Amino acid sequence: MTIDPSANVRQLFDLAGRVAIITGGSIGLGRQMAQGLAEMGANVILCARKKERCESAAEELKALGVGTLALACDVTNPASIQEAVQTTLSQFGRIDILINNAGTSWGAPTEEMRLEHWNKVLETNLTGTFLCSQAVGKVMIGQKRGKIINIASVAGMAGSPPELQAIGYAASKGGVIAFTRDLARKWASHNIHVNAIAPGWFPTHMSGGVIERNRENLLKSIPLGRFGGEDDLKGAAVFLASSASDFVTGQVLVVDGGQTA
Repeated sequence: MTIDPSANVRQLFDLAGRVAIITGGSIGLGRQMAQGLAEMGANVILCARKKERCESAAEELKALGVGTLALACDVTNPASIQEAVQTTLSQFGRIDILINNAGTSWGAPTEEMRLEHWNKVLETNLTGTFLCSQAVGKVMIGQKRGKIINIASVAGMAGSPPELQAIGYAASKGGVIAFTRDLARKWASHNIHVNAIAPGWFPTHMSGGVIERNRENLLKSIPLGRFGGEDDLKGAAVFLASSASDFVTGQVLVVDGGQTA
C-alpha cells in the first residue's frame, strides 16, 4: 500500500477532537491561537477574568464546528484554576493542550517601580504559568500525554531599549523561559511536552500604546519591516500543540520577524 506523504503530514498537524485550555484566550494573542487550534479541529476552553469576553469569543469559534467553553479564571488563584480544570474535565473528559497565555505588564522606570506593581506582573505572568501547569499537569500525568505551551516574549531573551520601561515584564518572561526548559526535563518521562513561544511585537490591547509611541524605532529593529499580524502565531501554536512536535520539548520558538536574529 502506498502512503501519501502529504496526507501523513496533514494528520500530524490535525487536532480533531483534542481539548485545549487557553488562558487569556478571549482577546489578542490568546484569541488568535484559539482560532488556529479550533481551525485544526480542537475543542477550545477560553479562560480569562472577564467571562463575558470569553463567551463572545467562544460563540464565534463554535461556528467552526468544535466544542467550546467560556470560563472565568484568575490564574493567580489556585482554587479558580482548579474549578476551570474540573469543569473542563466534566464536559470533555480530558485535557490535551494547555496554553499559558494570560499576562499583564506595568510600565515604570526601575527606580520608581512600586513593589505591588512588580508583584502583580510576576504573580500573573510567572506564578500563574506555574499554577496552571501544575493543575493541568496532574491531569496530563494521569493521561500519560500532554502539550504545554507557555507564552514568553523576546523581552525575556535580551534587554530592552531604555525607552521601554517594563522590567517586571522582562523578568517574568525570562522566568517563563527557564521554567519551560526545566519543566520539560522533569515531565518528559510522562510524555508531556513543554515548550514556549516568544512573540515579538504584535499590536494587542496590552502593547498597542507602546507600539504607537515607538512605532518607527520598533520597526527599524524588525528585519521583516512589520509587526505581527492576525495569523502569525497560529502556525507556531498548532505545531507545538500537535503530533508534529512530538520530538520537540524544552524549546523556545521565536516569532518576531527577525528581531532577535
